[in-house]
Amino acid sequence: MSQKIVIDPVTRVEGHGKVTIHLDEQNRVKESFFHIIEFRGFEKFIQGHPYWEAPVMVQRLCGICPVSHHLAAAKAIDQIIGLEPEELSLPTQKIRKLLHFGQIFQSHALHFFYLASPDLLFGFDAAPTTRNVVEVSMRYPELAKKGILMRKFGQEIIKTIAGKRIHGISTSPGGVHKKISAQERDYFLNGKDIPSIDAMIEWSREIIEFVKDYYIKNENWINDFAHYPSGHLGLVDKKTGNLELYDGYLRAIDSDGNKTLDDIESDDYQNYFYEGVEKWSYLKFPYLKHLGKENGWNRVGPLARLNVCEGISTPLAAYERLQFLKISGGKTNNRTMYSHWARLIELLHCAELMKDLLEDDDLLSNDLMRRGERRNEGIGIIEAPRGTLIHHYEVDDKDRITRCNLIVSTTHNNEAMNKAVNWVANNVIDGQQKITESMLNQVEVAIRAYDPCLSCATHALGQMPLEVSIYDHLGNLRDVRTR
Repeated sequence: MSQKIVIDPVTRVEGHGKVTIHLDEQNRVKESFFHIIEFRGFEKFIQGHPYWEAPVMVQRLCGICPVSHHLAAAKAIDQIIGLEPEELSLPTQKIRKLLHFGQIFQSHALHFFYLASPDLLFGFDAAPTTRNVVEVSMRYPELAKKGILMRKFGQEIIKTIAGKRIHGISTSPGGVHKKISAQERDYFLNGKDIPSIDAMIEWSREIIEFVKDYYIKNENWINDFAHYPSGHLGLVDKKTGNLELYDGYLRAIDSDGNKTLDDIESDDYQNYFYEGVEKWSYLKFPYLKHLGKENGWNRVGPLARLNVCEGISTPLAAYERLQFLKISGGKTNNRTMYSHWARLIELLHCAELMKDLLEDDDLLSNDLMRRGERRNEGIGIIEAPRGTLIHHYEVDDKDRITRCNLIVSTTHNNEAMNKAVNWVANNVIDGQQKITESMLNQVEVAIRAYDPCLSCATHALGQMPLEVSIYDHLGNLRDVRTR
């Protein structure tokens, strides 16, 4: 008899998602789906508002990466008042970048230490009561302490610039609201009240060494788990092709490293991307038009960014990238679990960038505003912690938003996460007669590697209810497991 396995909800991610795995009479996997079962209405209800309200409103999409939405919208609004990113004053550019790097730093720390590390440290077969950050703090107290303080450092950067840690306001059309004072800058450089930026760099290096050692000792399962070919998409520096997080060209490559999107301007994105839909999910499926839906989808986020770039501008992270590339022989890395390692290299990169900016006197300048010639359209693209984030607005002559299109990072990763679920279904669950806790956890581990934000709101932390049910082909309930 045919059966259906349902995982509802997927845990340690934000939002409401579920997984269904359909089996035939021999318990062989027929198909699997990662469903997003909640609806996001921001693209519609922001219409009619003045364009300058967009950066404030859209950051309510997310409680863990509001800065990313705030800045992507701000870049789009800058265009509406006639300014490209490089036309803003240098102090404005640097303050925005410091805010952005602080955001990525705290988000990467949150994901690794709070959400992902239990999967790595305790294994698939560990009891559910073990796989959590509390157990990490008990068994690895120094690791947990540093993780908490690293996240706090990033949040303090955000608070200093935007007024508060979550949903603060920093930007205005063509500029930022305030400079950084010398006292505020010294707070991060001196390490008197919180660990200094130098400590953040050192701790980032330490955790990378910890993870490198872990990956070497566990390479058999790490290398094989959820390994499948894919495209990769991210921003690169316009001059060097290096990793770029704030403003650059869009580049995509296929699973072998061949360019499928050759360094295009942000304004041209709509000429290259479609967003497909499926009846079983509210989340769209972006893909490159010229490659089609089957072959044109891409991963985004830390792994993709390291794959598409030609280098990293900061020395310590640049060295770590080279060590990372050795694992795959310099070829494109399509191994899902290497997202965690890549994420930590970006953590170090952001720490180095923040140090450079904090030592820059431009942060103290009052030269914060610019103005250009009014337009009726603006596009802002930025690399959020989870990947490429696109904000696109059209406005009328009365300054009201008439159209809004948002492609968030997790949307780009939608097909990739479905591939990850399908890999576990076919390699772990296929043909099995009994559902085990380890099997269920492996489905979620594959999804969590992408750090998805399903509603683009806050992460869910701790134990959430999970029920897996098996039905026969007539719809009769045959077995239930709960936790």
